[in-house]
Amino acid sequence: MAQVERKGAVSEELLREFYREMLLIRRFEEKVEERFRAGELPGFLHVAIGQEAVAVGVCRALQDDDVIASTHRAHGHTLAKGTHPNELMAELYGKVEGCSKGYGGSMHLYDVERGNLGANAVVGGGLPGIVGAALAFKFRDEPRVAVAFFGDGATNIGTFHEALNLAQLWLVPAVFVCENNGWAESTPAHQQLPIDDLSKRAEAYGMKARRVGGQDVEEVFAAASEALEHARGGDGPVLLVCDTFRLTGHYVGDPQVYRPRDELARLRETEDPIEKLSARLDLTDEDVQEIEAEVVEIVEGSVEFAKAGTDPQPEDALKNVYA
Repeated sequence: MAQVERKGAVSEELLREFYREMLLIRRFEEKVEERFRAGELPGFLHVAIGQEAVAVGVCRALQDDDVIASTHRAHGHTLAKGTHPNELMAELYGKVEGCSKGYGGSMHLYDVERGNLGANAVVGGGLPGIVGAALAFKFRDEPRVAVAFFGDGATNIGTFHEALNLAQLWLVPAVFVCENNGWAESTPAHQQLPIDDLSKRAEAYGMKARRVGGQDVEEVFAAASEALEHARGGDGPVLLVCDTFRLTGHYVGDPQVYRPRDELARLRETEDPIEKLSARLDLTDEDVQEIEAEVVEIVEGSVEFAKAGTDPQPEDALKNVYA
């Protein structure tokens, strides 16, 4: 696995910001899961507990006018891209005050104003759109980058290969971020992937690729910054593979019978990216409690905001329908 050099590493102050943001995502998703199990949230729910370092590491390396496309596991990317927790929680409650005016919910949310072109329930569904956005940036001579998030299972989908092929052919400013958690829903990597190192997928297209440890937010940030600089400079797209761990089921309520019985507990003990960063920062108990209290207050406030929000009217169902 490629390693990012620590020289010129991220400042302690910025790492503390990363820690707070990762903890906010974690507490937000834990609250969302709680409210979903209580029957308050409609639809289906997927959380990204364990993968927070990828969302924060990549999105904090972006410039404000860069854009992303997410997956069905989109809450972390959305918060890291700048959507306020109130707006995201309201969206999950189906309220007009939500970032997508209540039309998106968990798996189809978007926030175009903040550069989030949308979550997608289709595996690999965001990849072609990101190539299109990047092509538009190139035609307009805009120094912007388009970023697609997707899982390891999506690398077996036709649109993944079509998107990477065209992106490299046209040398568009795109970065493809593979959140490699080793599971295509419930299918382990050894049953669905022909290779162990997914960064080698880029070799077929002559594309630059990096593989990093996705539980280390500093490493992800450094690699993402390098990839974005490469793409923004007109040198073509980059495939960034982040090896990470999904410390939860594929969906809320997933019995996870496909996992060894003790695996999840072991990974939560050894591979939690928030705990890893906390140890790196050598935070005191007082530091942790202060950040925890701040984050919990924000999350609880988002629930109150959402519950007090406006329900859409029946006639709103036909708005934004064009075909």
